[in-house]
Amino acid sequence: MQPRVDPTPELRQLADLQGGVVTAEQSDAYGLHRNSVARLVSTGTWRRLDRGVYAIREPDWMSQAWAGVLIGGDSARLGGLAAGYLHGLCDDPPEWILIHVDHSVRRRSRGPWRFRRELANKACARPGGAPPRICVEDLVLDLTDRGSDDPRDLGAVHWISTAVQRGLTTTPRLRRALRGRERMRDRRLVEDLLGDVAEGAHSPLELRYRNDVERAHGLPTGIRQAVRRSGRLEATRWSFRDVHYDEFGLVVELDGTVGHIGRGRLRDLRRDNVTTLRGERTLRYGWFDVTDEPCLSAIQVAAGLRLGGWTGEPTRCWRCADVPEAELWEVVAG
Repeated sequence: MQPRVDPTPELRQLADLQGGVVTAEQSDAYGLHRNSVARLVSTGTWRRLDRGVYAIREPDWMSQAWAGVLIGGDSARLGGLAAGYLHGLCDDPPEWILIHVDHSVRRRSRGPWRFRRELANKACARPGGAPPRICVEDLVLDLTDRGSDDPRDLGAVHWISTAVQRGLTTTPRLRRALRGRERMRDRRLVEDLLGDVAEGAHSPLELRYRNDVERAHGLPTGIRQAVRRSGRLEATRWSFRDVHYDEFGLVVELDGTVGHIGRGRLRDLRRDNVTTLRGERTLRYGWFDVTDEPCLSAIQVAAGLRLGGWTGEPTRCWRCADVPEAELWEVVAG
């Protein structure tokens, strides 16, 4: 009878570094051969996740992510929302785990894993990270170009603004990554969005306001993310005003959530009160106002600008054709 062989401390340490997962090849290299692995699986000490891939403890999402990378081969790396979750671009781990593999490798998608072969002319060097994942810039452009593996995908505006707002990347780095791509769907749209974000539009709602309310209706360009310091306005990362029309004494605040409660609501009220005491007016809009009724919101902003001395005329966008003239101006009157 052969003596019983248990996992060595070195193999356990390796597993700890890989989300509690090891391969049959790794086990064999550390002296734990096929019969010993079979015994650990049969007793329930280890769990088989896929052919030749085992979890030495109760597997979690990170275990599955590591397993997918190990199945994918030496150059495999996480992509899609799996990489987004580990980078901090999205808050929840996805159900499906996307794995990028070398163009010469063929892997059948199964279980929670979806394998995508890299292009033949694209280097598939393994970047940093544990488990390995594509860099933030490539990830954002991938999600923008192909859409995410989530049916609730919010599109280019969401991914670009979220990545920059959370400090995961910068617009210059995204521009460099974009220049390095020969093919990119909606390249002009992405370039425009990067320009808007670079000028201070930090959230998807701010970008929609800039494009669908302000630009589409010929309104003046407001200062994004502004704070008053020493009696003047400056653009700043740590700001408390979304859009400020300084010349016309108008502030527009954009609330991307259903509503603030507790301290958040008190902070909004205090900010609006300070604005009023300084002789400025505040208009506040949410998702519905900007996305479903941008024309009515634009006319209201135009009216606020006129009270401050603006002499221009708002223009009608293509959506305005569906809104009667009387209804457009009724929002101003009452």
